[in-house]
Amino acid sequence: EVQVDELQRLLAGMEKEHRSLLLKMKEGEAELARLRSVEGDKLAEQDRSAQLEKEVAMLREKIHHLDDMLKSQQRKVRQMIEQLQNSKTVIQAKDAVIQELKERVAYLEAENLEMHDRIEHLIEKQVSRSGHSSRARSKSEYVSSKRLTGPKPLPLIRVVET
Repeated sequence: EVQVDELQRLLAGMEKEHRSLLLKMKEGEAELARLRSVEGDKLAEQDRSAQLEKEVAMLREKIHHLDDMLKSQQRKVRQMIEQLQNSKTVIQAKDAVIQELKERVAYLEAENLEMHDRIEHLIEKQVSRSGHSSRARSKSEYVSSKRLTGPKPLPLIRVVET
């Protein structure tokens, strides 16, 4: 009976130890599951972090590319503005030359008209002195050149000798 009691006591101790070991095993499995979950979360966070880093790197590259394009466009715009300013300067210079030439043409036309008038006056004087009606000719016979008309008519200046 002592041996049976001893064996029952040992058996009861073993059952108690078995229950405590089962409890520790369940606690260990729960802790392991929690750690796996935390590690899984960490892996998920690491994957997400790696994905975000890739996106950030791509966005930086795109921004750098867009900055380069923007600088290129700004250079083109500056060059176009400079060309436009140079063209305006050239056009203003040519307009000034054209205006000067117009003024010279107007002056020369006025001088030409004055000379025609002088020639007509001299011819009239000669015709009136000669007194020969058979030798008298019309003004158009003596003056064969045309008068030029410009975009704006100039005042007629006559010089009359007396």
